[in-house]
Amino acid sequence: MKLAATQVAGFLRDPGNCRVVLLFGEDAGTIRDRAEMLVRTIAGSLDDPFLVAEISRDEIASLPAEAASLPMTGGRRVVRVRDATDAATDAVRTILSGRAPALVVLEAPNLATRSRLRTALDAAPDGVAIGCYPEEGRALETTIRSTLTEAGVRADPDALSWLTAQLGADRASTRSELEKLALYVGQNGRVDLDAAMACVGDLAGLSLDDALYAATTGDVATTDRALELAMAEGAAPVQVLRAGLGHIQKLHRARLAMEEQGLTAADAVKTVRPPVFFRKVGAFARSLSLWPLPALTAALAGLTEAERGCKRTGWPDDALCRNTILALARRAAIAARR
Repeated sequence: MKLAATQVAGFLRDPGNCRVVLLFGEDAGTIRDRAEMLVRTIAGSLDDPFLVAEISRDEIASLPAEAASLPMTGGRRVVRVRDATDAATDAVRTILSGRAPALVVLEAPNLATRSRLRTALDAAPDGVAIGCYPEEGRALETTIRSTLTEAGVRADPDALSWLTAQLGADRASTRSELEKLALYVGQNGRVDLDAAMACVGDLAGLSLDDALYAATTGDVATTDRALELAMAEGAAPVQVLRAGLGHIQKLHRARLAMEEQGLTAADAVKTVRPPVFFRKVGAFARSLSLWPLPALTAALAGLTEAERGCKRTGWPDDALCRNTILALARRAAIAARR
């Protein structure tokens, strides 16, 4: 089942008889927010041990059984899967063909545009796929204004314009900065331009996506700052590394097209699926110029090994994740200086 953009907010408040929801797109913060909203709508909280279950994508074979399980305390269960991929398609089809009562929420920030999983849910009467992309322009301005209004403060027009230009890369980051700003001016306060500029820090507007693009273009400082923000906002080390794998895989496919088909970097970017967000096209093309195929292959191996390390008991997963991503940035910085 497909939803119009105007129907999404209402659906999140009441998903009705829908049994599987797929949240995909480039805004990891929006994906997380919407997943949590659905969990709260159905289960009442995020951590009810009887009504909320979380499984990893490595445990996807158990998804139909989890969805069919009945809660001991009554009510409806929610099964949440983070970092879902097309590997979940068969399990989802099994759920949709049966009568499993739970709501399954799939978070898939790196899903391909022509994903089998997305196609299956678009065609299902009791399944929904919802795209989650960075807001910009008037939509972002409306979100900023409404968020501040809900917090009991108002913004001057010039402050609102400045905030719209600074925020929006990631919904979680945007919300965090606005909450901080509302506390800064106080209940019933007014946000003027000075207050906005004083309160919204230089991390505002940076996302996990920004960290990865900064890494592959050799911007070590921005990589470090954006990575710090993403992890502070709740991005787990394994999630960061998997996003890094997805980013490097896109570069690898584009670089392969350049070498096998003789494409320019600009033309190779156009072959990437899902398409590169238009604001990132320049950074993606710059990355292609800095990363030959052998280096991309080595980066994939390094990220994969780091992901395995993060799953080992007792390993310093935060440090391992940060060092792995920063190593990419340092390698690209060296290549840019040559």
